[in-house]
Amino acid sequence: MQRIIAPSVLAADFGHLERDVRMVDRSEAAWVHVDVMDGVFVPNISFGFSVLRAVRRATAKPLDVHLMITAPERYAARFAHDGADRITFHLEATDDAAHCISLIRESGAAVGISIKPATPVEALREVLPSVDMVLVMSVEPGFGGQRFMPASLDRIAALRRMADELNPGLLIEVDGGISSANARVLFEAGADVLVAGSSVFRAADPEAEIANMLHA
Repeated sequence: MQRIIAPSVLAADFGHLERDVRMVDRSEAAWVHVDVMDGVFVPNISFGFSVLRAVRRATAKPLDVHLMITAPERYAARFAHDGADRITFHLEATDDAAHCISLIRESGAAVGISIKPATPVEALREVLPSVDMVLVMSVEPGFGGQRFMPASLDRIAALRRMADELNPGLLIEVDGGISSANARVLFEAGADVLVAGSSVFRAADPEAEIANMLHA
């Protein structure tokens, strides 16, 4: 299993976004995570293409873009064109997950799919062989700084068992309430990629917090 840390720039200082992204670029984090919210699928609005392009210019690391938007198939190819290396959409946000997977694949980006805390892991069974990654939300999507939901550990373990059956190379990503305090148990449960926002960008030493998560 891999260990990847993907700091979420949703928690960065937008007045010093380039500075914060370059900090991630210097750190032991492997990816930069970009949360895109439309105010419809989730009750918040973040940023879109222009900010993604700015982040792309500030880092050489892969951009891991999480679309929390309705009908993600409308925009997936454009996010890839503007710098996304990995694009994750929500199973709950589209009526045709297979079509969205195909569009992302055709755009040249790796494909991820995400589920909210209330969506059963079993709902992913049909699409699991077709994706590169599953993002398990360990909080309700839409806002940073929420407390981690402990029930997520069982969901990660169940997903890992399903992946061993249907897609052994699948990466499992977890997002929500993650810090160096719980990174170890998440990796032990079967996670490969940990997304962290507030715990990184509000830390006294963000690069040390990233390292502490990675080596927990």
